Amino acid sequence: MRALSKIAFLLYCCFCLINYSTYSQTLVSGKVFESTGMYPLEAVSVLTTSGKGTVTNFQGAYSLTVRDNDSIWFSYLGKATMKFPVKEIFNLRAFDISLQTSTTVLKEVKVYPSNYRYDSIQNRADYDRAFEYKKPTIGSIITSVSITGITVDMDELIRAFQYRKKRNMLAFQQRLILQEHDKYVDHRFTKALVRKLTGLDSCQLDTFMLTTRPAYEFVLTSSDYDLRNYILTSYEHYKMAGEHVKKDH
Repeated sequence: MRALSKIAFLLYCCFCLINYSTYSQTLVSGKVFESTGMYPLEAVSVLTTSGKGTVTNFQGAYSLTVRDNDSIWFSYLGKATMKFPVKEIFNLRAFDISLQTSTTVLKEVKVYPSNYRYDSIQNRADYDRAFEYKKPTIGSIITSVSITGITVDMDELIRAFQYRKKRNMLAFQQRLILQEHDKYVDHRFTKALVRKLTGLDSCQLDTFMLTTRPAYEFVLTSSDYDLRNYILTSYEHYKMAGEHVKKDH
């Protein structure tokens, strides 16, 4: 009986060890660089023998949970590296690697993207007279009143009788303001954002953006969450409308 008990105990210990070895997991992380080790590589596949995987980000960094008995390898542009057993990796928190790949590195170029605020300020500066234009009033014409009489601003008085110029200036001012409103909507309601949320592209994307373009007042007061929710809701209606058209045909 003692012999059987010892055998059972040994088998149990072996089972526990095997089970622990099979299911124990650990984290491996690091960075992937090109052959010189100076520039990180993005979108490199990091794979394991157990079937897990991830890709490096724009900084070349990756992080992956693996089993102790796993091996990992890297694949870039269809070329795979050798497999590295997890148990043989010295530093699991900084397992960096350089891949033999040809990468063209350009000299540093500073690109300043279009900035709505700067563009708007510049637009205001370019058309300062139009934006600051105000319709002449009695208050602007008569600058002061006293016992001896009144003081009249002759320039304002002349402007008050320049009907055509006044009408044209006000119309131009209104066009500039509407232009600013359109630019602000374009600044937030972008093709990149709509494409990311809906998956639409090409002609469908253009049609969707034209038919669901939000009003300036809504865009001005909405948060990023509100705008995204508006796009997703509009997309659901867009899909339903498309399905109705198909059914009618």
